[in-house]
Amino acid sequence: MCGVVGMVAQSSVAYHLYDALTILQHRGQDAAGIATTDHRRLNLRRANGLVRNVFRQEDMDTLHGNMGIAHVRYPTAGSQSSEESQPMYVNSPFGICLAHNGNLTNDRDLSKLLYESEQRHINTSSDSEVLLNIFAHELASRGNADTADAFFDTVAAVAEQAVGAYAVVAMIIGKGIIGFRDPHGIRPLCYGKRETRSGRTEFMITSESVALDVLGFEFVADVLPGQAVYISHDGELHVRQCVPRKSYNPCVFEFVYFARRDSVIDGISVHKARLRMGEKLADKVLRLHPDHDIDVIMPIPDTSCTAALPMAHRLDVKYREGLVKNPYIGRTFIMPRQDERAHSVRRKFNTVQLEFQDKNILLVDDSIVRGTTTKQIVQLAREAGARNVYLASAAPPVRYPNVYGIDMPVASEFVAHGQTEEGIARYLGVDWLVYQDLEDLRECALGINDDVNELDCSVFDGRYVTGDVDQTYLDMIERVRNDLAKADVSRGRGMQQLEANNA
Repeated sequence: MCGVVGMVAQSSVAYHLYDALTILQHRGQDAAGIATTDHRRLNLRRANGLVRNVFRQEDMDTLHGNMGIAHVRYPTAGSQSSEESQPMYVNSPFGICLAHNGNLTNDRDLSKLLYESEQRHINTSSDSEVLLNIFAHELASRGNADTADAFFDTVAAVAEQAVGAYAVVAMIIGKGIIGFRDPHGIRPLCYGKRETRSGRTEFMITSESVALDVLGFEFVADVLPGQAVYISHDGELHVRQCVPRKSYNPCVFEFVYFARRDSVIDGISVHKARLRMGEKLADKVLRLHPDHDIDVIMPIPDTSCTAALPMAHRLDVKYREGLVKNPYIGRTFIMPRQDERAHSVRRKFNTVQLEFQDKNILLVDDSIVRGTTTKQIVQLAREAGARNVYLASAAPPVRYPNVYGIDMPVASEFVAHGQTEEGIARYLGVDWLVYQDLEDLRECALGINDDVNELDCSVFDGRYVTGDVDQTYLDMIERVRNDLAKADVSRGRGMQQLEANNA
């Protein structure tokens, strides 16, 4: 999962892009990058780390130009090299930078094709580099045409070849910025505008509407599935449906977990969807445990807070925030090693003992993936004096891998893998466990925007909307991930030994 931004302004964009990345930091904490241009020269800074650590004053001073794109990356096993940070760049035609959120499911075939037929070498394991080279090749095949029509035709050719989920912003140096989205609309992308004092219009394309809001842009529209938005360097806006929409399937996990609650994605308020999740989950608790003895409802911060509040109202019990979260510890479910995750959870959460002592606590989580964090939080609650600990998840059991850009573990690492809900409850150490029903989860987001009539729920139901994902593919990505994770551990041990030898 990543965050992307593109901007065409009337003055320097570097600090605006920096601000946008800080707003989208929740979408990626492994690496960040900004590329700008003054229509002649490319200025690029990218590195591993949080936005505030990647960009120093001397870096910002070099990012000249009124046009630029930016990216924050979520960490993935085996791909934490700074060489895979974005935006990525090729120098022909024109010079193109690209930032990508999502995942191609046919990137290996495309990489092979690029090498065999076009002699283009892919230097990293990133599918974003594959996507960039396809875009560059297709644009070059049009005789280096530099019109909006040529750029839209290039997007159409890319969409005919690339399979999977992608929301992209690309900058063609000296020409403009283009944003486009896969024909299923799995990953989010929207754009907005703002007027300058001189009456000129500036444009911004980004992953979430909250970035538009904070930077003073007026939301214009979501980039629809199969659609592209091109903004020339002098501020002219062009929009085209490049390929027919195959479906409109936003990823449900945006609403469950990833997106900021003050964002609106594909016309659906994330905040409203999470409120509904709490209401639906409370109704299920009442169906299963009509004579419950819950004293306190307590969210596992932060994402589940929105759902926990309407649950408390509907169940007529107290809402308390008894878990204190350290905001400077990253999300733990993506950490590659079990011991790292275990230690991180203890550093990440502490308890307000007063809220637990001799009480029956219903913990509310947005979802349960590996269960590592949840299991230790349950233990923290018991150590703080809870009499009974119950657990409710605003999402159904996660049983299938995500192949569309969310870096989840392989299926065998899920706590729900091959387990009944009773078995999961025993493993987590709770007295009882309630999961959201999938149909209820769908209803929480659907019905807000009539144009969206389905969601990508593949991590819950194993239905992959692109139609090319089978067990052979899932077995392949599990092997690759395991190999990369082992390599990560080996590199880590090598570094520890090197440090010890140099001590």
